[in-house]
Amino acid sequence: MQSTIAISNLQVQAGSQPILTDINLEIPVNRITVLLGPSGCGKTTLLRCMNRLNDLDKGLKVSGRILIDGEDIYADGVYVPGVRQKMGLLSQRPWPLPMSIAHNIAYGLKLKGERDKRQITHKVEEHLRQVGLWDEVRHRLGAPATSLSIGQQQRLCLARGLAVQPSIILADEPTSALDPTSSKIIENLFRQLKQQYTIILVTHILRQAKRLADHVVFMSDGRIIEQGPPDQLFTNPQSPQLRDYLVDGN
Repeated sequence: MQSTIAISNLQVQAGSQPILTDINLEIPVNRITVLLGPSGCGKTTLLRCMNRLNDLDKGLKVSGRILIDGEDIYADGVYVPGVRQKMGLLSQRPWPLPMSIAHNIAYGLKLKGERDKRQITHKVEEHLRQVGLWDEVRHRLGAPATSLSIGQQQRLCLARGLAVQPSIILADEPTSALDPTSSKIIENLFRQLKQQYTIILVTHILRQAKRLADHVVFMSDGRIIEQGPPDQLFTNPQSPQLRDYLVDGN
């Protein structure tokens, strides 16, 4: 069963400064939802609310509700590591662990409690194949993960995230540091992975949103301005903010 996400009346403040205001959103299951908008509009803050990474910033105050499979992840007593294990997170730049290629994947498996060495070996191959990396690294699994190219490191981080068996992939501008070839590989992976996962992708690149989005959430100044199917938003924008954004992005 795939996880469902429903956000209601979400507010985020830094002191008296609003970062997100009146966020109400339902994320479609097994689709790529793109959070689109100019830099600084709150896309990454919204994404980080979904796995409670904003908890690490004590200066932020979060209110409202985020329901994942009907559970309010901001309710008292929620087991936050359990919430985060439902999410595979892909950041702007890859952050492989300071260990071998194989151990990066094995680390995620061990977090889930796997101890059988043969099963770990099998799963390492499975997840590297899942991101199209196995044939490129099969003969150097013991090499440092940092020896990979940036594009390969990003796919390794995706494989590590998938190893903990999430149902949701959070991707924060995951191709911004990659060359065009590596970006295309990541985009193609997302198209395949949405059959099994709900994907939420932050981007400010209009062309990427048009290529990948099943559902678009356009944000500006910490608010959701418009949301809906890409054909609807991109061909018939209702707000001046989105109309201006589309003109500037073309």
